[in-house]
Amino acid sequence: MTTVNASPGASQPKAAASPSRGSGRLLFVDNIRIFLTVLVILHHLMVIYAGSGGWIFYEGRQDDITAAVGGWLCSVNQAYFMGLFLLISAYFVPGSYDRKGPVRFFVDRLIRLGIPLAVYSWIVRPLFIYFALHMGEGMSFWGWVRLVYFRRYGILGGGPLWFIEALLLFSAVYVVVRLLSARRPPHLVSDMPFPRNGWIALFALLLGAATFLVRLAFRVNETFGPLNFQFANFVQYIALFVIGLAAYRRNWLLHLPDKTGRLWLWIAVGLILAYPPLALLAGAQENSDLFLGGWYWQSMLLAQWEAFLCVGMCVGLIYLFRRHWNHQGRLAREFSRSAYTAYLIHEPVITVLAVQAMGIIIYPLAKFALVAIVAVPLCFAVSALIRRVPYFDRVL
Repeated sequence: MTTVNASPGASQPKAAASPSRGSGRLLFVDNIRIFLTVLVILHHLMVIYAGSGGWIFYEGRQDDITAAVGGWLCSVNQAYFMGLFLLISAYFVPGSYDRKGPVRFFVDRLIRLGIPLAVYSWIVRPLFIYFALHMGEGMSFWGWVRLVYFRRYGILGGGPLWFIEALLLFSAVYVVVRLLSARRPPHLVSDMPFPRNGWIALFALLLGAATFLVRLAFRVNETFGPLNFQFANFVQYIALFVIGLAAYRRNWLLHLPDKTGRLWLWIAVGLILAYPPLALLAGAQENSDLFLGGWYWQSMLLAQWEAFLCVGMCVGLIYLFRRHWNHQGRLAREFSRSAYTAYLIHEPVITVLAVQAMGIIIYPLAKFALVAIVAVPLCFAVSALIRRVPYFDRVL
């Protein structure tokens, strides 16, 4: 639930149609969450048809154009969408902790994040891969799980569930930090001006530099198997989670000036359009490994491009949704309630769809579009049905 408590009378950004923090739901944040969930579904569906990332099934018919378009789309998404997910998730953490206290807050986190994480990682995903995808390699189910599954797919956070795992871990760290600082003055909510463009640019620059340094040890796409974490991206994830916490205390989501939002949105658009020529000029066709980590200027270029695109999209999308999509109809409200469950279950849903659609022989990008038209509403429809199962709504 996207709710927030604060003192009434918070001032509004100029020309922005925003509620005060005391008015309850921030519908534009709910709508951002819907948008990001849909984007995650489309991202992983594109991986199936373009081979532009890691997934449990590929159709394997992509040509050069499909691979290029898929690589572009997935690189753009990867640069910001999970970071923005963490930012808006973190935004509601301090208020929840303030209301519930450490024990109830963390118990709620364990219920809402831990239970789905454990059930999906240890029951749903192994059953799906073994029986639905017939990847048991001639072994009994329990033998395959013990000897193959956990070694190949990790102990926890398999597939898209790494995000839930990371969010639970970050929440646990937050509880520890709050407990260690319990003797300090109370954490109050205060209206503070949104950072100026110079500070935002400096944050992006430092984020890119830190990402480059981390990638000296952890290259892009390398996964820490047991937990399914890609540490090459974790500088961004940690930084944006912290920014989300700070944004709540300073009321930044409602104080973001329209002028700042428009500027960074246009910066993001420019960086998205610049990606193909930059990649070609930097030699991506000859040796893409240089971009993935190490003491190479190409690795620094990618890290800085990702950092500035991430900051631009985060600032720009918050502005765009708050300014133009701060309302919901009946369908959007239902999508909002089902977004979390749709994220949890989209892996088997879109994979089954792709397997069933293998007999349709059309151009891969056209097939992606065709399956996407079915996949997105189906994920949300299945999620709505799951949430109606007795007691499931307490978790989902």
